[in-house]
Amino acid sequence: MTATPDPRMLAFVAENRWGVLATIKRDGRPQLSNVGYAYETGTDHGLIRVSVTADRAKTRNLEADPRVALHVTSADFWTWVVVEGTAELSPVAADPRDSTVEELITYYRGANGEHPDWDDYRAAMVRDRRRVVRFSPEHAYGQLGS
Repeated sequence: MTATPDPRMLAFVAENRWGVLATIKRDGRPQLSNVGYAYETGTDHGLIRVSVTADRAKTRNLEADPRVALHVTSADFWTWVVVEGTAELSPVAADPRDSTVEELITYYRGANGEHPDWDDYRAAMVRDRRRVVRFSPEHAYGQLGS
């Protein structure tokens, strides 16, 4: 583990969009979820965003313990990076024009590009009670290809 994440590892995370998010259950064991994510490189170590619903296990786990890890692998599985951080959760999306929905649009654009119907997307984020998990990489470790 490094105190300042290795820029090569962060670059690997930035060029991918799928990973496994690890949170900590009440009994101390990890809870793992396959997720799509968006990595924004505008700050020192960047910002990772994940869209979650309010009633999922990972959301409840993060409300109780904000420690999080994201495991990202290459297509051949031999290059991998784990970034760890302390997550923040947005409020639940309550209105198609609220700040949570705006951040979910930022997440979507970072992960997928433009949506064909933003009004439909906004309504779905409220209907699904979506939230944003956001964290900056505090530590990174893994195995980079040569």
